[in-house]
Amino acid sequence: MTFPLTWLYVPGDRPAVVRKALVSGADVVIVDLEDAVAPDRKAYALAATADLLADPQPVPVHVRIHSPRDIPCLASLPGLCGLRVPKVTHATDIHRIAQAVPGVPLFPLLENALAVEHAYAIATAHPSVRGIALGEADLRADLGVRDDSGLDWPRSRVVVAARAAALPPPAQSVHPDIRDLDSLAASCARGRALGFLGRAAIHPRQLPVIEQAYLPTPDEVAAAEEVVKAAETEEGALALPDGRFVDAAVVEGARRVLTLATRG
Repeated sequence: MTFPLTWLYVPGDRPAVVRKALVSGADVVIVDLEDAVAPDRKAYALAATADLLADPQPVPVHVRIHSPRDIPCLASLPGLCGLRVPKVTHATDIHRIAQAVPGVPLFPLLENALAVEHAYAIATAHPSVRGIALGEADLRADLGVRDDSGLDWPRSRVVVAARAAALPPPAQSVHPDIRDLDSLAASCARGRALGFLGRAAIHPRQLPVIEQAYLPTPDEVAAAEEVVKAAETEEGALALPDGRFVDAAVVEGARRVLTLATRG
């Protein structure tokens, strides 16, 4: 199992930037047809993206659509690996999209209070849903949140909903300041503590900071190796020599740590 840690957004109306993103080291490239593209450039962005995705690409490419009207141009393209669906508020929103693109992985974006309240219903709306995430810029405006800590509850809500739906842990929303890498690292540490895994980025310089923040430390790797080794020799719940109690959930978490460690 692989765990993407970096998801790089690029504007769909800038094909040269998209091509650079494909070799940036990002685990997933997200071609944006929504917020990053001016209204008078939407049609060009869609056509350029369809041209790109006529062939498979070196890394998975997702598209954040602007409207369901974009879907017929994208649905059967061999380079399309997923659709990011903005402003989803109900499970029925996903039903309609899934019918239009059968088999294409869907990633609903929850961007207002109602969407957060419906997080689990959206996460389980259709087998094509492979992950959920917050759209924090719109959510912040909808809630009138002034301080970043005001988003801790919605963040935890989406983490819990994803886990309950047996989906991967969500990736954090973008950090808008591409120059302040120290602030990005601190924000990633907070996101990791809340249960996120990886983060969306808007500039390649953010990628190594995100990856480093989400890779396990040497101490975490050593602790995980101890847990897995103990689980291989005994069945059921067990206690480690230092007194820590280990059960199946702890072992599963330790194995995920070791999987992540192989990326470093």
